[in-house]
Amino acid sequence: MADEALDDIDDVGGEPNKKKLSGKRLIVFAAILLLVLVGGGVGAAFMLGLFSSPPPPPTEEEGHAPAPVAPVQQRAFFFEVPDLIVNLNTNGRKSTFLKIKIALELEGPQDVDRINEVLPRIFDNFQVYLRELRVDDLNGSAGMYRLREELLRRVNIAARPIKVRDVLFKEMLVQ
Repeated sequence: MADEALDDIDDVGGEPNKKKLSGKRLIVFAAILLLVLVGGGVGAAFMLGLFSSPPPPPTEEEGHAPAPVAPVQQRAFFFEVPDLIVNLNTNGRKSTFLKIKIALELEGPQDVDRINEVLPRIFDNFQVYLRELRVDDLNGSAGMYRLREELLRRVNIAARPIKVRDVLFKEMLVQ
């Protein structure tokens, strides 16, 4: 027994021998690893649809294939709102004015008549909202976005059932 214990100790360092993987075990381990990697790749390709076949071409019985439909680009119609000049809400004695030029994007030319009919209501809604704004409310792109969204909401309420697509700022001056 003492001889077996001495065989496990390395002669040079006095440390026990480490058992090495045999060649057969190494080959089996590499094969399993390779199968897992290949299986994962095939599974990923299947999930991404790389193995799906394209649809068959139409037969003569089905007739001709429909032509691809190009997206219809709608033509924009704009309505120029007369300039608005309002006194902004300030706490001090100094007055601050906002001059703004706006264009409304409409769905069609038939909507212009309805917008002209309700233009005083649109002006009133814009004036009431703009007079309550402070200069800080207009700072930055976030302020401009909020202003655009609120004006769009107000004009759509005033012009109902006409749908205004967008409010476009042509000029904006704070003084």
